[in-house]
Amino acid sequence: MSGWHVPPDPSFKSRTAARATSQARIEFEVTHPFHPWRGQRFVLATRKQNWGEDRVMFYDVQGRLRSLPASWTDVDEIDAFRQIAAGRSFSRPDDLSALASLIAHIKDHHGD
Repeated sequence: MSGWHVPPDPSFKSRTAARATSQARIEFEVTHPFHPWRGQRFVLATRKQNWGEDRVMFYDVQGRLRSLPASWTDVDEIDAFRQIAAGRSFSRPDDLSALASLIAHIKDHHGD
C-alpha cells in the first residue's frame, strides 16, 4: 500500500450514507497557539479515542485523513478558564502546579 490516502469517492453510497448525511456538518478551528494550522477551519469526519486521547479526525486540503487532539481545537464549547483568560494565558493553574511538582521531583531525584 502506498503512503498516501485517497479520500472516499463522493459518489459512493454506503449503507450508512443516509444516516451520515442526516447529521449536521460540524466544523472546527485549530486553536493551538503554536500549531502551523492555527486559525484554519476543517470539517469533522469523526472523533475518537486514539493513542490514549480524544482526537478529531478530518481531511486536509489535499484530501488526506488527519487527526489532532481535540483540546487543540474549538470543537468543544470554550471552558471557563479559556473564556476568562481571553488569550492572555496559555497555561492553566492546574497545569502550572503539575509542572512545578514535576520540576521539584526532578530536582529531588537528579539534583540541580
